[in-house]
Parts: sequence; structure tokens; C-alpha cells
Amino acid sequence: MSTHELHDSKHPRPAGPRLRVPRVLAAVLTLATALATTLAPAPQRAEAQQKKVLTVAVAQSVDSLNPFLATRLVSTSIHRLMYEYLTDYDPGDAHAVPGLATAWKPSPDKLTWTYTIRSDAKWSDGRQVTAEDAAWTFQKMMTDEGAATANGSFVGNFSKVTAPSPTKLVIELKKPQATMTALDVPIVPKHIWEKVKDISKFTNDKTFPIVGDGPFVLTGYKADSYVRLEPNKTFWRGAPKFDELVFKYYKDGDAAVAALQKGEVSFVSGLTPAQTTALRGQSDIKVNEAPGRRFYALATNPGAQARNGQKFGDGDPSLLDERVRHALFMAVDRSTLLDKVFQDHAVEGEGYIPPRFSTYFWKPSAAQELSYDPAKAAQLLDEAGYRTNGDGKRTGKNGKPLTYRVLCHATDPNDKAVGQYLKEWWGKLGIGMTLDCLDNVTDPWLAGKYDLAIDGWSVNPDPDFVLSIHTCAALPATPKDTGATDNFICDKKYDELYAQQLAEYDPVKRADLVKQMEARLYDLGYMNVMAYPNAMEAYRTDQIESITTMPEKSGNIYGQDGYWSWWSAVPAAHRGTTDNSSTGIVLWICAGVVLLGGAGLLLTTRRRASADDRE
Repeated sequence: MSTHELHDSKHPRPAGPRLRVPRVLAAVLTLATALATTLAPAPQRAEAQQKKVLTVAVAQSVDSLNPFLATRLVSTSIHRLMYEYLTDYDPGDAHAVPGLATAWKPSPDKLTWTYTIRSDAKWSDGRQVTAEDAAWTFQKMMTDEGAATANGSFVGNFSKVTAPSPTKLVIELKKPQATMTALDVPIVPKHIWEKVKDISKFTNDKTFPIVGDGPFVLTGYKADSYVRLEPNKTFWRGAPKFDELVFKYYKDGDAAVAALQKGEVSFVSGLTPAQTTALRGQSDIKVNEAPGRRFYALATNPGAQARNGQKFGDGDPSLLDERVRHALFMAVDRSTLLDKVFQDHAVEGEGYIPPRFSTYFWKPSAAQELSYDPAKAAQLLDEAGYRTNGDGKRTGKNGKPLTYRVLCHATDPNDKAVGQYLKEWWGKLGIGMTLDCLDNVTDPWLAGKYDLAIDGWSVNPDPDFVLSIHTCAALPATPKDTGATDNFICDKKYDELYAQQLAEYDPVKRADLVKQMEARLYDLGYMNVMAYPNAMEAYRTDQIESITTMPEKSGNIYGQDGYWSWWSAVPAAHRGTTDNSSTGIVLWICAGVVLLGGAGLLLTTRRRASADDRE
């Protein structure tokens, strides 16, 4: 809704003899003058109408605007717009391309990496970006537990980081590290962040604009409402073409789609199959569907613990038994979920990394696969000591029936639909289930207060990060701290494989190690990947003329491994907005005067339409 006032200046009557006009025509002209007077925009309203705003509807709220703490997709996507990384991913095939660094070179033993930092990058406050900013960012993550919350795995193997000159960054490693051209760490301005006393408590959302060096500058934020950004005019790749980028929060997906149809937002992602079908073919709307970079999984709480060995949370102890975990997953009919819930807009889940990343995609062998087999699931539960009583309920040695709490996202309709199937399938095994769908799943998740959870992560072209969140090092230092862990998994064999893949530069050998890690996760039964949903999204073609997908051929727009979509977006030449200027109204009236008999009807219709357009 506009906050600009309507123009109320009066137009003087031109000099000259009076003309006699028919009564109907006189009435029309009188109304025309009044209407033009009322609706003629003030200068500031005209300026606002010309402003090209790209509004993105999002269903996820920001967890933090502090890049050292944020892990949610919406937050990390925004940080990619605010801060540059050392390297970026090419939108075509995701190979490493220059970001803040223009070049990089390892030493012969691969233990020292030297980056050339570009000299044409500036912070949005006018200060020069230097290697010292990058060195400070990494050093802070290496020495401050709070600063390592989100991306600490990238620097765990660093031994020393220095900036010998403004354009030279040197990183020394303890052992070789294969992710040195894929360090997904936002580089922050030292002169701003060195003033922060406690990184773990700093929200970065009190003073605007927020200083950054990315393609956009964050200028406004309201929790669970909006994030507002404007182009960084000094961005080294060139400024974005829209005058403003707004991420607008919608708790309800149908409301977001309705806003798209009305033209209130430019773009919507995370569409359901029904929404996608409904939007196809609609005027001024283009649907984009592509293989997704996310997996959709069911995760178990293996017993929340901290690195100091202290246990916490209240996960059901029965889930510590691998046979129980396998039984639960063997009662899940993935093909039914694909057909009934995702309606074939997804690929059946197998390994931890989606098939879009073919180098690392893994699938279990026939002998290894936990395929849908309710009879085998019942047998495993019997073997684990959870047999059915006279009422058909599974009970343990203590006589208590098995009942699991499944944590899910209230904003994702798929979670609720999948939850109902799980309740039915597990019910046939004699297991009870309650579906706990919340707006904020973070608090109970971090506290370990759940039994199972519907889980999902976006995977980067280099999978190191999503692999790292299941290492023992990702656990919180103490129960009071926040770690990078996803579900408190800590397995020695998995950790050994993780360390090996991180140090392996040979692409083929590293891919094999990653697949062994996926196999280990699968065998442990802590993560059951049910599906790889397609990216389903839509945008208004009368607001966005063109936009880059990633990959450029059949890729997604929202949640990319970079800033390509919003940076490249070209505003449509005609936004499809109604012309409410006095000139447009008078011209319309003149046309209506020719049809004197219908002038009143036309005028009434036009006034009603104008009122609707302003809503």
C-alpha cells in the first residue's frame, strides 16, 4: 500500500468565451476535471511508480543477518548478495571463477595457497576492500567459537592466515584441503566488524545501510516481514538493474501465490504441484521447473550431545538402536510419496547428495537398500525387543508404547502431507506418532527436544559443507552453545572418511570417498532421504523481462550458488501498472465523450478499476 499522498492542487480555468455544452457532456467534463484533480500524482508518487522493484516472496524467516551465525537458505542467500566470497561458482557449470580473488595458486606441497585480491572492489561506505578484510574474517573464525558457528568447517584445517599486502592473501594449511577454491565464507569489512564485542550475540540488524561489497546493500529489515536491499553502485561486476530488491515473508504459500497473481510480488518459489499447475499458462506469469539442489529427508535424533560429552535433549532412547531406525525407514513407501505428495515433481530419494550433482551422486546396492518392506520392518522391531501387546501397540521392556514426535515446518505443506502418511504406515506397525509442525523449528531442534524431524538442505557444487554438519566437530562445545551440527551425529568412521576426502585433491578419488561417506550415513540409518524435489517457482513477465537460472540450462532461480539471478534480472519495459496520471484520464474521457450516451457507465467503471488498482 502506497504511503504517498495524492496530489490535490487545483487547475486554473483557461481564459476565453464560455461554450455551451450538452448537459451530459458538461457533467462528464466536470467529473473528468475532478477525477484528474484527485488522481494526479504528486512528484514523489510519480517517482515511486517509476522505481523498479523486484519483490521475492519467501516462506522462510531469517535466522540471522550475521553471516557468522546464519544457516537458513533465505539468510545465506541474502548474505551472498551483501558480501563477496573469494571465489564464485560459474552459473553455467559451477566451476570456480573469480570473486573477491582474481587468481589463486597453491604451493607444490598444496599446504600454502596465495590469492590475489582484486583492487577494484570497494565497500559500500567507500572504503577499499583489501586482503586484510579477508584475513581478519578467517582469523576471527579460527579464534572465536561464535564466529565459527555457521562455516567453521572451512577453517578447521587452517594454521595461519596473513595479508602481506592489500592485494595478497596467504592461507597456510595443516594438511592439504580440497575446498580451497570453494570456500563459501562471506568476507566482511574489518573496519566494521572489529568493533563487535561478541560475535555470537551480534544480530547485524540495528544500523542501516549495512556495509558490504556484494551486488546489493541491505537497507532495511523487519523480522518475519521483509528484507530490503538496493543496488551497490560500485559493485565491480556492475550494479544490478532493479532499483530495489525486497524479500517479503509469507507464512502461507497460497497467499504468496495470490500476491503473485495480483502483481504484488514479482517472484514465488517453493510451489506445490497444484500451485504449479494452476499458474501454468496464466497471463504475465512464467513457471520455471528444474531439478532441485535440495534433498528431502527424515532424520532421527541419535541422542543430542555436546563436544564435551554432555548429553541433553529428550530424544526417545529406542532410536539409539539401529534396527529400530531401519525398521522405521523400511515402512516408508517413497514411490507413494512421489506419486501422492510430490505428484512426480521430484525424484525418489536414495543417497545424501541429489542426482543433479552427478560427480557425487550415490545410490545403495540392491543388498544394501532399505527398500519398502513392512514385514521386514516388523521383524526388525521384534528382534529389537519392541513387540506388540494385546492392543497391537509396540512396547518396550518397560511396557511403555512406542510413540514418536516428528518435528516439521508449518510453512511447508509437503511436511504435513508426508507426516500423515508416516502416521498411517507406522501405525500399522503398532507405533504411535504425533506431528509437531512449528513456525520455528530451530529452538527444539538445537535443544534436541524431538524424536524425528523432516529435514532438508541445499547442496553446493562442492558438498563439503553438508558433509561437515554430521561430523563430531560440528557438535556444540557445550549444551548451552550453538554448533553447526544438523542432528547431533557423531561417528568415528564417518569422521575418518570426512578427513580423507577433505585432503584429497584427485577428483575421482575424492568423489569415491564422498560416496563412502554417503553409504556410511545410509547404513547408520540416521538420515533417510525420501525425495529430491524439483525447484518449482514462477515470476511475472510484466515485471521481470529476463533472469539467469543456475545451471543456465534448466536450472533454478531462487537459492542459487551465487548471486546470478537477482544481479542479472532485467526489469520489464512495461510493468503493467495502470496509468493514473491526469493526462491519461483526460484522454480517456475525451474518447468517452464521443460516446455520450455511455459516458457515465464508462466513467463509473474506470473509477472502480482505479480504486482496485491502488489497493
